[in-house]
Order: sequence, then structure tokens, then C-alpha cells
Amino acid sequence: MAKAFFRLQKILLRTQFLLFFLTAAYLMAGSLLLLQRTRLVIQQGSRGTSANQALPMPDGMARVGIVDPRTLQNSRPSPRLLVGMDALQEPALDQRHSPRWLVSRNSELRQLRRRWFHRFISDQEPMQTAGFKGMKHTAEHKGTYVGCFSDDSRERTLKGAVFYDLRKMTVSHCQEACAERAYTYAGLAYGAECYCGNKLPATASKPEECNSECKGEKGSVCGGVNRLSVYRVEELRAGARRRRNVIYRGCFRAPENLTDTFPASLIQPNLTVEMCSEFCSKKEFPLAVIRGRECYCGYPTGRFSLRDGADRLLCSGMHNTSSAAEGKYCLVYQTPVQDTRCTDRKFLTTKSKVFVALSSFPGAGNTWARHLIEHATGYYTGSYYFDGALYNKGFKGEKDHWRSRRTICVKTHESGKTEIEMFDSAILLIRNPYKSLMAEFNRKYAGHLGYATDRNWKSKEWPDFVNSYASWWASHVLDWLKYGKRLLVVHYEDLKQSLIPKLKEMVEFLNMTVTEDRLLCVENNRDGNFKRSGAKQKDFEPFTQEMKDLINRYILTVDEALRGRNFTGLPREYVPR
Repeated sequence: MAKAFFRLQKILLRTQFLLFFLTAAYLMAGSLLLLQRTRLVIQQGSRGTSANQALPMPDGMARVGIVDPRTLQNSRPSPRLLVGMDALQEPALDQRHSPRWLVSRNSELRQLRRRWFHRFISDQEPMQTAGFKGMKHTAEHKGTYVGCFSDDSRERTLKGAVFYDLRKMTVSHCQEACAERAYTYAGLAYGAECYCGNKLPATASKPEECNSECKGEKGSVCGGVNRLSVYRVEELRAGARRRRNVIYRGCFRAPENLTDTFPASLIQPNLTVEMCSEFCSKKEFPLAVIRGRECYCGYPTGRFSLRDGADRLLCSGMHNTSSAAEGKYCLVYQTPVQDTRCTDRKFLTTKSKVFVALSSFPGAGNTWARHLIEHATGYYTGSYYFDGALYNKGFKGEKDHWRSRRTICVKTHESGKTEIEMFDSAILLIRNPYKSLMAEFNRKYAGHLGYATDRNWKSKEWPDFVNSYASWWASHVLDWLKYGKRLLVVHYEDLKQSLIPKLKEMVEFLNMTVTEDRLLCVENNRDGNFKRSGAKQKDFEPFTQEMKDLINRYILTVDEALRGRNFTGLPREYVPR
């Protein structure tokens, strides 16, 4: 008995020793991995300690733009490239703008840019959240609770407008958004979605079926699964103005039979734009059409697509006569009502067999292209990154793993052989580098909707940014042309000018079919939630002659590479500036 006990004790001692050894080995391996990764981290020059070893950057490298974008975040970027690894090799001066060098750029540089991109996105969220929390305490519920109503993505209960805030939605936030757009009702669903409208169904659902807590307000109910918590929106406080976004769309030839084309109409002797828009808004139509004393409401359709506008002079004097140009033309206005025929979206029910990338250089309109694709196909797009600002505004694919294959395509700014060959095919979106650089610089310093200040533009950050990112713009395209398996090249400017034809190409490339009415709905909602309001004009030219010479060389290189692959070359407006 004692002998058996001694053997058991010996086995236990060996087991303890083995466990101790495995634990120590695990910790050592983790430490070595951590040390290996930290060797690639850029040390910030302005925050560096005396222990940091700085490697001087060759002059040629600074001109070509091999600079870690993360260092550009500092208000005083260091003139040195501080890396804990061997210095990046500088190509010969006569080859520094050649396609061969651009294609074979160091993978370490891509890693550094990727880390900067991730860190910048994650740093934006706390500021936005803090600002919203401050507003939450001052907001008050202004509406009267009406009840809980059923809601279906195919047939919305409130059809006026749709807003998302998947982290910070509150009852007041939704009411305020609907009230500012002159809607009568505000409804909340899934704790994070806000719908506006002017009409409600006759019957309500059971009150207990609205049981989802608001994402941004504990203790408040924001609808439920396919259920809306509906409030009647009261008048805004004194001094506040309703944002009646009545937008002039143009003068168009009237369809042969207006009553068949438009579902609602009104005849008024002294008809005004405001009267017609108000009438159509209450009927929940996005278009208000005026011909003399006649007001019509409806949607863009195949019979009235708003593609071929006429001279406004043909509609002049419309209110002084019974018709304009013998009733052949009409004035068209966009009401505050959102066209919701294409706003329903979902994840793919089965995993996609083809892994498709939506690839672009930052600032080239990738978010806008995703908005168009999602509304045209009805399916979410994914992302190689995670941007909380996009997720909060309805891009639900942001939080889905980018390799899940539940999305129609995946946004990426990556380049390089390994990153590209992961995808079976790709839509390659290219934009004028001058516009792309400015758009990305604005986003870097002021978010998706803001503008960088004049101080930012005139500081050292801007030339450093151009030197670094101009070469990235070129290498991104060249890498995808070299390693991409199946490509559809789309120029941002062409998509903007010929939206429907180009969007059809993209949808067909994704192996999807879409109805004409849905495409017209997309065209009616073409801007999305991330379009900067207007073009902030600067009283100075941001690009120096040296910058232009550098960018123009890259443009010519990319143009030649596109033509060499039998793609359409870059639009004429790109080169030379």
C-alpha cells in the first residue's frame, strides 16, 4: 500500500514539474513574440525618450514619400523615420517613380500604415461618444407616446425617413431628427433604429411586444423585433426651425399621362412650391411635381426617371398660366420624405462562393460606393477594418468578420500580393489623386463629414502627408493590377457622372440582379449619410509645384499600367494638373 502511494506521489510531482515547465515556456514564447512585434512599432519623435535609437531618413526617401502615416498624427512630426529594424532600402534615384519599384514596396510600410489606420479609427469613437452623452442630459422627450406597432422591412409602417445609431440611439434623438424634417410621427425599433412618417396603421400591437432597451439610454424602450415604439412629435421649442429640405431637381418634360404616372395629385388656383411640397410630404412621397396649378406626388420611375432635364426657361412663367410650353414641361422638387424603396438591407442567407473585394485608396469614395451597392442589391457590405462611425449609421457589415462571406463584398485599402490574392475578384475604385489626398486629409483631421482647418493645410503635416500618400495611391493601383485575379475598374468620376450605368456594371459583376425602380431609388438617395456638405473653398492652392510634379508622374505611371492591362486609362481631368 505504501509502495503504491509512493508511486502516486512521484507521478504527481512529475505532473507539477511538467505543468510548471509548460507555463514557463508559454510565457517565454509570448514575451519573444511581443518583443518581435515591438521592433516594428514607430517611436514618436516628440514623445521619444533618450533610449530611442533614431535612424536618419535619406533625402531621396523623403522626396519619394516613405514615411509612416502614423507619425503624421502628431502636431510636430519628427523629420526622422524612427524604426526598430533595418532601414528601408532606398531605390536608385532614376527608378524611384518606376512601376517596378512601386509594385515591390516594402511590406513593413503597409503594416505600419494599416496600424495607423486602425488606431485612427479607434481613437475617433470616444470623442463622438462623449459629445453625445453631453447632449443626452439636455434633451427632453417632446413627443406623446402613441403605442407599439408592427413593422416589416418589406413594408415599413413609417415610410418617411430612416436613421441609425447602433450605439447611442435615444427616444429624444429620434424625435428631434423627425421633428426637424417636419414629420408627424417618430418610431424606434431594435433599440437603435429610427423611422419617421406621417401616417399610422389603424391597429396597434400589444404594448409588451415593444421591449428593446434604447442603446443610448438605459431604462427607455425603443421598440422591439419588428415592432415600433411610436411617438407623435410635438412642435419644436420656440426659436428652433424646421429643416424642410425642399430641393429643386429641375425642369423636365412631363409624361403623357400625369395621373397614371403619379399616385397623388392636387389642383390649387394659387399653387406654390411650399403648398405642393407640404401636400406631397403628408402623402409620404419624395417628389413634388408642379405644372401650372397642378401638383403631383410620386417616385422616380421608368416613365419619369429625372435623367434628361430641360432648360429651365421652358418652365418659366408656369405660375402665370395654366401650363408651361402648352403643358409639356413641369418643375420637380425633392421633398423631405426619403425614398424608402431601396433602404431594406440584410446579410446573405448563405455564404458567398466568390470572395469579392471593394478596393480603393483612402479618400477615393469607398464608403459612398458601399452605400450605392448596399441600396442597389439589398445586402450589406463588409470591411477589412472596423469603423464605429460607419457602424453607428447603418453599415452593419462593419461588425461582421470580414471573412464571414455573409456580405456582398468587403471594403479594403490593402495592397500587396498576400492581401490581394485572398480575394477571388475585386472592384477597383480609382479617384483623382488630388481629390483623394484632400478627402483623406480632411477625414484624418476632421472625420467623415468635416474639413481640416487652414492651419492644418499650411502646417508641415500637409507636405509630409502628400509625400507619403501620393506614392501609396500609385502602388495601390499597380499592386491590384498585378495580383488581382478578376478586376472591374471603376473610376469615381465616371460613377458620379453616369451613376445608373456604372452601378449596373458593378451589380452585374457581383452576380446580382436589380429592378429598374430600385436603381432609380438609389439615384434618388445617391448621397448617403457621409457626404461633406458643399465644397469648402480655400483661398490658397494647397498643392505646390513640387507636389504637382510628383503626383503627375505617378498619374502617368498608373495610366500607362491601366492601358497595358487593356483597361480604360485615367480620365483626362487627372493629368496633368
